Amino acid sequence: MSRYRPPAKPSSKYITAEGERKLTEELKYLWKVKRPQVTEAVREAAAQGDRSENAEYIYGKKQLREIDRRVRYLSKRLEDITVVDRTPTDTDKVFFGAWVTLLDEEDHEVCYRIVGPDEIDTDKGYISMDAPLARALLKKSLDDEIEVQTPNGLKHYEIIKICYGQKS
Repeated sequence: MSRYRPPAKPSSKYITAEGERKLTEELKYLWKVKRPQVTEAVREAAAQGDRSENAEYIYGKKQLREIDRRVRYLSKRLEDITVVDRTPTDTDKVFFGAWVTLLDEEDHEVCYRIVGPDEIDTDKGYISMDAPLARALLKKSLDDEIEVQTPNGLKHYEIIKICYGQKS
């Protein structure tokens, strides 16, 4: 049995200005605040003597590796992404960054914002543009009906509102 995993399909390279700001803040925090704190803790633990049985030292080194991996990922990701900070010319259709209010088969309203894969937050209603629902919504207009295959079966929605900017 091997540990080989096929490479993951690359995610979309779009992000909202808000999402880019959050990633930049996380990178700054990790590099300027968290890493120096952990480095200092590792230095103090190393000064205590035997490192092979020093749990603080071992854990600190592990934390540094995790921070460095995340810093590398964020640095590379921020170089590759495209910030979408303009409203599309045709605001009657669903594009990246849109808030879309849907009506499902049971007349329940749900609202989602289509964002990049780095910004997914189900509590806020942010869904990735790579998600099946978002792919079905893109380029659709008001009152259009869509079908989405879910694990629970086929779901039907009607688009009842499209807006850009702040959720209304």
